[in-house]
Amino acid sequence: MAVPKRKQSNSRTGMRRSHDALKAKQLQACPKCGTMKPSHVVCPNCGQYGGRAIVETE
Repeated sequence: MAVPKRKQSNSRTGMRRSHDALKAKQLQACPKCGTMKPSHVVCPNCGQYGGRAIVETE
């Protein structure tokens, strides 16, 4: 079994983990009601997607 010869430094560990941080979700305004929603998702407020009513809302 392969075993490291030396301890990996804190700097090298940090450089490897530099891309592991969570990124904020990209939001855009709904063209009909203006509510902020993730892109390519049906609007939770009005139920519109791509200019059509997908989900019936009260």
